[in-house]
Amino acid sequence: MNEKTVILLICFTMMTDNLSAQDFNRAGNEKYRPQFHFSPETKWMNDPNGMVYYKGTYHLFYQFYPDSTVWGPMHWGHAVSKDLVHWKNLPIALYPDSLGYIFSGSAVVDINNSSGFGKDGKVPMVAIFTHHDIKGEKAGTNDFQYQSLAYSLDSGTTWTKYAGNPVLKNPGIRDFRDPKVMWFEEGKKWIMTLATKDRITFYSSADLKNWTRESEFGNNLGAHGGVWECPDLFPLELNGKKYWVLLVSINPGGPNGGSATQYFTGDFDGKTFKSHSKETKWVDYGTDNYAGVTFSNTGNRKIFIGWMSNWQYAQVVPTISWRSAMTIPRDLRIEQVNDQFYLNSNPVKELNKITNLSFSKENFVINHKLDVSKKIADSKGRFKLDIFFAGTDDFSIRISNERGEELILGYEKAADQYFIDRTNAGESDFEPGFAKKHTAPRISKSSTISLSLIVDHASAEVFIDNGLNVFTDVFFPGSLPGNLKIFTKGKVRVNKLELSKIESVWPGF
Repeated sequence: MNEKTVILLICFTMMTDNLSAQDFNRAGNEKYRPQFHFSPETKWMNDPNGMVYYKGTYHLFYQFYPDSTVWGPMHWGHAVSKDLVHWKNLPIALYPDSLGYIFSGSAVVDINNSSGFGKDGKVPMVAIFTHHDIKGEKAGTNDFQYQSLAYSLDSGTTWTKYAGNPVLKNPGIRDFRDPKVMWFEEGKKWIMTLATKDRITFYSSADLKNWTRESEFGNNLGAHGGVWECPDLFPLELNGKKYWVLLVSINPGGPNGGSATQYFTGDFDGKTFKSHSKETKWVDYGTDNYAGVTFSNTGNRKIFIGWMSNWQYAQVVPTISWRSAMTIPRDLRIEQVNDQFYLNSNPVKELNKITNLSFSKENFVINHKLDVSKKIADSKGRFKLDIFFAGTDDFSIRISNERGEELILGYEKAADQYFIDRTNAGESDFEPGFAKKHTAPRISKSSTISLSLIVDHASAEVFIDNGLNVFTDVFFPGSLPGNLKIFTKGKVRVNKLELSKIESVWPGF
């Protein structure tokens, strides 16, 4: 980021959020403030919404309450990026109105102007979102959520709500929300994937305004420990064949407690989704990746971002002026293991722009312990570890500070499972279920293990076996971690180890 860009960003922030330059710098230096994850400068944030790519710009909208650091009347916050790493805050895109709060949804680029919103050759960007009528909810009705539209003719800068809202009324389902819309080319129609209680209902439309119910999915499949939310449907290719992926977030009911996102692979014909398997599969086995969806209008590339928190404790975590961050963006792919299809996710390549290799070593043996703390001593708590084990023996990786607080992750061969343990990783008295060990069964059948660990000031994201197993966990150490040690039961051969430092995207840090 050059000096001119920094000056413009600071000036824009001051104008839109009434933050002084001193406040802006203070925000980047706040305790637990993520240094390369997107977080709101102030106040409350949850689900990513309306993520769309257009004319070289990624648009990230998100559930936002500008008046408090806990959940309240929902707005759509708005940020943009050219590289998925450096984000610029824009004014609030959508405000609550007489129809209700602005809940989660999606955005599409209506290239063919099927909606009729385009004028004078301007292509409309259309947001499809849930209106949540708080009065109806308090009155005890079951139809207080319905789907509405807004459109932009200036590439997402300003938005106009459709006068004919709502475009999809509620048939009497209490949880009827979070529309994710995509263009289905084979049928020349729009498909809406909608969360309806603990099911998914598919609708279709030719113009984004008039919707027809197509089918329902989920009666006897997947986890049903809580309400289904924030679905996403998209195709991925493997060996030249198309497979469909359906993401469904659930709260509660996650594999390690609270909120989580499950997924299904299968076939979709424009009307019905048929799953390949009855096995419940999870995007992430950590407890802090929820409501994640993909950007629209990115072609065959599917880029995912999740809300890096959990409804079990999101409103009480020990941050002061803001709450929550987003995960780092991830590329999604599909992989076959034996007769099952799995989703794998890995950090987007754009993250390499701020990642600088500082240490590398190949073909060596760890004999019980390897201390590489000196290699991250000046990383300011921001680093990436890539390690490739030659076998599948037990190991643990320990990240700690001078206070003795430590986050532990690793592999237990007897149970054939990976784990991340934040029992003693820092502050945890804000919620009794926070300080726990989280586990995941190993999916890969490989005779080796690869692991990529990305650490920011209050989070760890772990991508194992090319992203077949993923953990995302937040943690709140009293001081930045400066120690990194790897432990083994005996002699373990390592094919390669790399340590990298990660730059802050906040000016001056």
